[in-house]
Amino acid sequence: MINKLNDLRTLVRGRVLLSGDDGFDQARRPWNLAIEQSVPAVVEAADAADAAAVVRFARARGLTVSAQPNGHGATANLDGAILLRTRRLDTLQIDPAARRARVGAGVASGRLQAAAVPHGLTGLPGSSPVVSVTGVALGGGLSWFGRTYGWVADSVTAFDIVDAEGRQRRVTAGTDPDLFWALRGGGGDFAIVTALELSLHHAPHLYGGRMLWPAEHAPAVMDAYRQITATAPGELTLWLDLLHFPGSDPMVAIDTTYLGDTAEVRDLLSPLDRLPRPLADSRRTMTVAEVGTITAEPTDPGAGSSRGELLTGLDDATAKTLLADPIAPLLSVQIRHLDGAFARPSDSPHGPLTEPYALYLFGVPTDPATAAAIATKQRTLTDALPVSGRKPFTFLSPGDTAADAFTPAALNRLREIKRHYDPHNTVRSNFPIPTDQPAAAVPANPR
Repeated sequence: MINKLNDLRTLVRGRVLLSGDDGFDQARRPWNLAIEQSVPAVVEAADAADAAAVVRFARARGLTVSAQPNGHGATANLDGAILLRTRRLDTLQIDPAARRARVGAGVASGRLQAAAVPHGLTGLPGSSPVVSVTGVALGGGLSWFGRTYGWVADSVTAFDIVDAEGRQRRVTAGTDPDLFWALRGGGGDFAIVTALELSLHHAPHLYGGRMLWPAEHAPAVMDAYRQITATAPGELTLWLDLLHFPGSDPMVAIDTTYLGDTAEVRDLLSPLDRLPRPLADSRRTMTVAEVGTITAEPTDPGAGSSRGELLTGLDDATAKTLLADPIAPLLSVQIRHLDGAFARPSDSPHGPLTEPYALYLFGVPTDPATAAAIATKQRTLTDALPVSGRKPFTFLSPGDTAADAFTPAALNRLREIKRHYDPHNTVRSNFPIPTDQPAAAVPANPR
């Protein structure tokens, strides 16, 4: 295999690392250090031409290619694939008049936000400023502002790709409607995306931050959270977090963003002001470039074990179940309010999100025993809650498949698009689209 791959060094301008080379182990590591990526080669593309050369090389030799800027969302599904790092594809152009951005595959969300701020505009950022815009869009994308503007993918207007034959192309709804549909949330299994264009949104004002209380106040915080989210306008987003960090007491937090004036949001959040005095309250007027500071997620790689689900409701019984026991060994149990524009029709593989809340369970597997305990806690808690049986593509974790994200009809359409555009499976995503059999029907709520 190594001899077969040596020719890569003469085909690209970027760095090529093969198994056994100095720096190879560091280069192949994903963002989640708990995941092992067994790949024979890593190519750090200097430009889109490098990406095209790698795809042509792989296709001619019956190999596969998987693109990652930094490795967010990685799984162990890449055995034998050439790992194509796209972080150097970092073009970023803002057209403020058209409210549009051209974003290279390596551009992180925080960088787009910083570039949009001077124009009173915003992209659709998630919780982390270091995740690539392209990676999020390929998975659909849940944003802080999605209750106003829908999926991140709904704002994408064009893709620059390298197709499975190694050709550089531009894909729009007009040129390739099926492929365009698949790329807007179906994952990176259809082509190598080197850049995309997306619509930006008007955002002259943003209010946001975190309120934090001791866990003893969790029932009251949960009640306030349910009260506010029951009638919240689309501009207002709230996430509730049950937290238990090593060396500290359990806590509960409410994370908030509001696309509007501070005076308007005060009344909407008044139930929070009637709660006991918080340990901390960071809410303030901020720029859309600062939204990543709200949850202050790590900006360096580390080990983690996550599980995501969609909740069909947050009634009394569900709230009681969530608060019944300590969350340890989990570090966090997060509930995100969805609804709003997420529930509107969407011409994307996932379609509308009819579930009103998302659940995200996270722990750090410091050793095998802790990893097993985290998985047991995630499974036990999920089994006791009203989950829909589907989950957003970007919430998939090792052990999940693409079938967990889509309806049978959407999965079958994705399968046919994969067969048409990549019949030799040259391109492989973290969660490949299965092409061997039609999707089976599943009940709306497996519980």
